[in-house]
Amino acid sequence: MYVTGGLGARHDGEAFGDNYELPNLTAYNETCAAIGGVMWAERMFRLFGEADFYNLLERMLYNAVLPGISLDGTCFFYPNPLESDGEYKFNQSHLTRAGWFDCSCCPTNLIRFLPSLPGLIYHTEDDTVYVNLFAGNEAKLSLNGKEIFIKQITNYPLDGNITMEISPEKKTNFTLKIRIPDWATNRFPSELYRYENEIPYSYKILLNGETVNYIENKGYIEISRKWEKDDRITLEFPVAVRQISAHSLVKDDEGKIALSYGALVYCMEEIDNPNVFDKRLDASDFRIHLNETKLGGMNEIIAANGANTWNLIPYYTWSNRGVGKMKVWLEKEQ
Repeated sequence: MYVTGGLGARHDGEAFGDNYELPNLTAYNETCAAIGGVMWAERMFRLFGEADFYNLLERMLYNAVLPGISLDGTCFFYPNPLESDGEYKFNQSHLTRAGWFDCSCCPTNLIRFLPSLPGLIYHTEDDTVYVNLFAGNEAKLSLNGKEIFIKQITNYPLDGNITMEISPEKKTNFTLKIRIPDWATNRFPSELYRYENEIPYSYKILLNGETVNYIENKGYIEISRKWEKDDRITLEFPVAVRQISAHSLVKDDEGKIALSYGALVYCMEEIDNPNVFDKRLDASDFRIHLNETKLGGMNEIIAANGANTWNLIPYYTWSNRGVGKMKVWLEKEQ
């Protein structure tokens, strides 16, 4: 599996490759495969109730499914490589997203999948409500015949701050389980990759403005209590630029790092960084710049070392400004 959650190394046969075969320029990573991966992860969660399945689902959702459609919703990627040289026509003979394909599985899969997202945010089982994804929404859930209203207020994934208003129709005992995203911890949920730098602090959680008793269980914050109308949870997950390295047997990523910020994997695109293939990342300082107008509004990573600066954008936004070179895995200065 690629660091984006993408699946499939080879175009020929739409296939996995040998062990640790994860080429970047010729990666297949079909959009349909990522959608299938999301469906698989959700069903595995239903069986085992473990947060790592949703950690994987979220990684695929933002970094392997979402890149498959342009920001204006009109053009599509069939494969999703982690590198582009501006010459190899990876996308069914195209260098950028195309309006359609002879085999139209990816556009039609995306069009049916995106409206299904609300069904992935929450899950109820017995006397438990799971909060698995974070997004601004209002929901009415049924738990043991009782209605529970939940509202999320958040800019996620731009930041890690989430407010949840919880209002059962009448005072009700139940357990609320809130997923702890893997990116907010120091554990990457795969032996293929690891975080090079630690997260600076742990998450913070308050109930009605005060500290709350909870336990951590299978990757969830677990709060059991009698909930009342207008109860309010405030969460702050720590968001920082993370440097990711690959297993030494992934030869295409040897001596390289990838960068992420929160749930999003980032890339370096030629339009922002001339001679992108000649650059080596020797940055000692990373900062986040919220650009509300660029590419629909997003956080840029500005990497700097002295007079040298690099500009990175979320991987899902690449190739929305014309054909150009791009890299997710960046060579490090030795």
